[in-house]
Amino acid sequence: MLSLSRLLSSSSTSSRFLLCKTLTLTKRTIISSLTTMSMSLNSHAFAGNPLRSKTPKTHDPFSPSSAFESLKTRLLQNPENHPPPESPLFKVLPFRKGRPLASSSVTGDDVVPSWHLGWISLADCEGILGKCGRQLREESLVYLGSRAEEDVVYWAIDVSEEGWLVPELGGRQFCFVELRTLMVATDWADSLAMGELAVAGHARALLEWHNLSRFCGRCGEKTVPKEAGRRKQCSNELCKIRVYPRVDPVVIMLVIDRENDRALLSRQSRFVPRMWSCLAGFIEPGESLEEAVRRETYEETGIEVGEVVYHSSQPWPVGPSSIPCQLMVGFFAYAKSLEIDVDKEELEDAQWHSREDVRKALTFAEYKKAQRTAATKVDQMCKGVERGQSLSADFNVESGELAPMFIPGPFAIAYHLISTWANEDPSTSAAALLKQPSSSISNL
Repeated sequence: MLSLSRLLSSSSTSSRFLLCKTLTLTKRTIISSLTTMSMSLNSHAFAGNPLRSKTPKTHDPFSPSSAFESLKTRLLQNPENHPPPESPLFKVLPFRKGRPLASSSVTGDDVVPSWHLGWISLADCEGILGKCGRQLREESLVYLGSRAEEDVVYWAIDVSEEGWLVPELGGRQFCFVELRTLMVATDWADSLAMGELAVAGHARALLEWHNLSRFCGRCGEKTVPKEAGRRKQCSNELCKIRVYPRVDPVVIMLVIDRENDRALLSRQSRFVPRMWSCLAGFIEPGESLEEAVRRETYEETGIEVGEVVYHSSQPWPVGPSSIPCQLMVGFFAYAKSLEIDVDKEELEDAQWHSREDVRKALTFAEYKKAQRTAATKVDQMCKGVERGQSLSADFNVESGELAPMFIPGPFAIAYHLISTWANEDPSTSAAALLKQPSSSISNL
C-alpha cells in the first residue's frame, strides 16, 4: 500500500481533494463505529417494543383495521347467544391518570418480586365497566399490536374517570402504578421485563396524546379516532384534517473538554439530592440536531461546542402528560471553551467532573439495590401496603455513607452516554480521533 504522503504528492489537485474528503468520511465512520461498539447491545428502556415487530397486511386478522372490525362485532354481540370466537384473543390494559395496571409476583427461587402488566380480557373489561353503568365502546380502545408467536391482539383503555375501579381491581391484587416507578423497578437484564416496560410506555404515550387531541387545532370541532386509535380526524365535514400522534424530540448531550479527561454534568432543582446528569433541551423549529446541541449547551452553561457525534436515541414517555412522548436523541459534544456561566433559570449548577470521579460515581451507586427497592414497593402496592421510601437513599457507598454524587440509572440514556465515556480508553476514543489530522492516517 502507498503511504498517504507519497500518494498526496503524486496526485493532482482534484485527486487530493477527493482523497482528503474520503479520509474525512473514513475518520467519521471510525468515530461512529467506536461509539456504537462501546454501547450496550441491549435496547434502551422503552425501546424494543415486542408488539410492534411488524405491521401486518390489511387483510391479516391481527392488523389494526381487521382487529378493529372484529372488536366492533364482538361488542355488539350478546355473549350468551354468540360466544366470542377463539381467535384472535383480545387483551386490554387499563390506565388511570397515566398509570398502567400492574401486578406483582415471586416465582421459583427469586427473592425479589417482579412486576407484570395487568392485562384483562375484553369480557372482563366490558363487565367491570358495566357495573358502573358505562358501556364499553370501540372508540375507547386503542390498538397496541400483537405478538408474532401469540394469537392475541392487545389494546389499551383510559379509565381515569372510573375511580371506583381502584378497589374493584385491588381486590384482584392489581394496582395502578406510576410508569416511572415501574421503570426503576424493571430488571434491565431481563428482556421480557424490558419488553413489558416498552409496551406500557407506548400505550401511555398514545393515550395521553388522545386526551390532548380531543379537539381540532384548525377549526375547534371534536376529533374522532381512526385506524383503531392510531390517528384522529376532525369531525367537521368541511375540515376533516388528519391528526397523528405527536413526538417531542429532545437533544441530550454529554459535553467533553478538549483534553477528553473531563465531562460537563449539571443539576436541576427537581433532581433528587446528589444526582448529576447530562444537559438536554427541546429542538426548536427549523433547527438541526447539531444546532440544538450547540445552542442548548451555550444557553445553559455558556460553553461553546464544536464537533457533535451521535450516540443513540431513546423514547421517553415518563415526562409530563402535556408532553406525551419525548424522543431523547443522545450525543457527545466536544467543547471549544471551558469557562462555565450557568443560567440559573434553567439549572441549579453545572460543573466539570474528571473521568476518575465519574467512574467512582458509577461504581458507588447501587443501581441494582434501587431496582430491588422499587420492585418491592410495587409488590406491596399491589398487596395494598405501600411503603414510602426515597429511592435516592439506596445510592450509597459500601460503608453505608451517602455517595458524594451519582448519575441516573441504566434506564436512562444519560447513564449510557456517561458510562460509555467514563469507561472508554482515552487514546482510542472518538475525541482522540477528532484531534488527529487526516494526514496522520499513514496507509490506505
